[in-house]
Amino acid sequence: MAYRPHRVAVLAMDDFAPLDLGIPGQVFWSAVSGERRLYEIVTCTAGGLPVSCRSGYRVLPDHDLSVLETADTVIVPGIHGGSAWENGTISAEVADALRRAARHGRIMSICTGAFVLAAAGLLDGRPATTHWRDAGRFRTLFPQVRLDPDVLFIDDGNILTSAGSASGIDLCLHVIRQDHGSEIANRTARRCVTPPFREGGQAQYIEQPLPQVSGLSTAATRDWTLTRLHEPLDLAVLASHAQMSVRTFTRRFREETGLSPARWLTRQRVEHARNLLERTDLPVDEVARRSGFGTAVSLRQHLHAAVGVAPLSYRQTFRDTARSI
Repeated sequence: MAYRPHRVAVLAMDDFAPLDLGIPGQVFWSAVSGERRLYEIVTCTAGGLPVSCRSGYRVLPDHDLSVLETADTVIVPGIHGGSAWENGTISAEVADALRRAARHGRIMSICTGAFVLAAAGLLDGRPATTHWRDAGRFRTLFPQVRLDPDVLFIDDGNILTSAGSASGIDLCLHVIRQDHGSEIANRTARRCVTPPFREGGQAQYIEQPLPQVSGLSTAATRDWTLTRLHEPLDLAVLASHAQMSVRTFTRRFREETGLSPARWLTRQRVEHARNLLERTDLPVDEVARRSGFGTAVSLRQHLHAAVGVAPLSYRQTFRDTARSI
């Protein structure tokens, strides 16, 4: 069977956010296995007509909405106005096209693109996010959506939403990780010169008075921790390394990462375990030991909470993926 890359269709609307529109093409285009590109990116508009943004230029796409019928993933970038943002409505043509696409594929939004998905009825009763600045407007227009403005993105099966523009990068990398594993996602992040994943949520970016500068940072301790994930690390050990009291360390850590030290440490251990499962033949017990979970039972519980599968199933999935590409 001839190889066909996963098709990503980007739906551009009038008043599109320029950065959001470019993110899918840049991130997914950078995902490769050897010399083979894993994704094909196409851009469309209603009627194949040009759309404009508030930065003073227009985009003329190569496709109209019919391309959504052949897309595996559809992405709606953010908007800086338009009917979806102003009064919660979109044209019947766009709404119908999105609803049909959702029946056979994955639908994503970046930033205020969630307004378009909600206007199409795709978010009714589902969890979703958007830019924290627009959360009040979103709740007023779409009270039936379970909005969470504190996170960077939400993966709810075939419907995924992200917060601000940079969170669109986070979401694209998350999707690549789900499709092809951590190694390819991390390599893609390096090509884009961006972290493979960012810690915390939107709370750390909401406009608020800056914490008083004290000259203290937990960055060095975080770097130190990443080389010792297999060791028994607790809050007292981390605070001691940072030469802070537990209370000061916990506060500073949360200010810098948006997470508690314990939650951050668990996430790093899960990520390390995923890499070991994908790239080595180590027994699950040894993966658990090297990633700091101690036992296979503990690893199984944490991996299932993070990605919904057991260690052996995860390894089999991504080994099969690697062979298929």
